[in-house]
Amino acid sequence: MRTVPRSGEDLFALAPVMPVVVLENAEDAVPVARALVAGGLPGIEVTLRTPAALDAIERIAEEVPEAVVGAGTVVTAEQADAAAKVGARFLVSPGCTPDLARAMTDTGLPSLPGVATVSEAMTLLESGLTALKFFPAEASGGARFLKSLGGPLPQVRFCPTGGITLQSAPDYLALPNVGCVGGSWLTPSDLVAGARWDDITALAREAAALRS
Repeated sequence: MRTVPRSGEDLFALAPVMPVVVLENAEDAVPVARALVAGGLPGIEVTLRTPAALDAIERIAEEVPEAVVGAGTVVTAEQADAAAKVGARFLVSPGCTPDLARAMTDTGLPSLPGVATVSEAMTLLESGLTALKFFPAEASGGARFLKSLGGPLPQVRFCPTGGITLQSAPDYLALPNVGCVGGSWLTPSDLVAGARWDDITALAREAAALRS
């Protein structure tokens, strides 16, 4: 069983890529998690975009102790609380309001609140948050934008997510203010639907090797 992460910085230390997983069926949660862990990616963000998401998080938390499962697409305080109650070990939001930031902090879980602008990052920095999600990464300026933030906001590190691929991920990971990247390419719906767990492990292994 892995050490429970206590901060966003701890999440960055897990692997260079954090899989961003959408699950339509909770029955797929455990085999997907095991496939990703086998490929070297223990940190797994299960997005709260489907009715199966909370059940999926609970199953992974209970049955795959070597995984560090978190809840993504957290947009309300109620979702943050519900995710914590089913065993999520971290929270990720696409954007962030002051109320949502407080709610995520109140769970006691590490979080990666989302930002897309300098002002948003500065607002969260004022609250003492230095580990953030940058979303949607490619649509919001990509690696060039994040590189430009290194000077004025050197204390902030990011997990850019949104439109990133295996090919573009190295451009982000080369930046000192990037802790990891979020990737949805690791669990494509056709592989999950076809129970092609070995193929998911192979994709995870490629991603895990991006920062050796």
